[in-house]
Amino acid sequence: MIANPKFPYMTAQEYLEWEEQQPIKYEYINGEALAMTGGTLPHTSIALNLASALKNHLRGKGCKVYMADAKVAISENGPFHYPDVMVSCDERDRRAIKFIQYPCLIVEVLSPGTEGYDRGKKFTNYRRINTLKEYVLINAQEISVDCYRLNEKNKWELTHYQIDETTPEGMETEICLTSVDFCFPISLLYEDVELTTENN
Repeated sequence: MIANPKFPYMTAQEYLEWEEQQPIKYEYINGEALAMTGGTLPHTSIALNLASALKNHLRGKGCKVYMADAKVAISENGPFHYPDVMVSCDERDRRAIKFIQYPCLIVEVLSPGTEGYDRGKKFTNYRRINTLKEYVLINAQEISVDCYRLNEKNKWELTHYQIDETTPEGMETEICLTSVDFCFPISLLYEDVELTTENN
């Protein structure tokens, strides 16, 4: 992400009006508009695999699945972020046009340049959303997933998943997203994805 030097400071309303006229997406943090950089093809495929599976699972259940072109508002005054995948089952988001405010699930596909930010400041911002129950970080360079869940004591717990983990029966470990009551094998995320650490 790169700060926009033309606008050293904008109000949230100025940002929302200005961004509608821009050819690329910008996140908004502390009065600054930050240009969103493009992701890799594996990054896009992983997000699409999960969003497609969630869409099928949640059909007819009153929830909506969004991908990277939908932004989430931490509050009406920002910050505003563009998660790779998110789900809202909240009636208040049904008629939303510009941004989602009440997601239960947010997913980011990690890249080397943004991983620290996704795990740090962005997660700090996301935790301010009262309806958020799970935050999932998917590695795009190796088969590895971190899932943060809000427990009954209102604390965030981390569960880590890897492809080499198996159940006692020898079956592949499943990831269960409790916020949307959806369990699936970790390999679903990486279907048709060529993992590489090289820049192609």
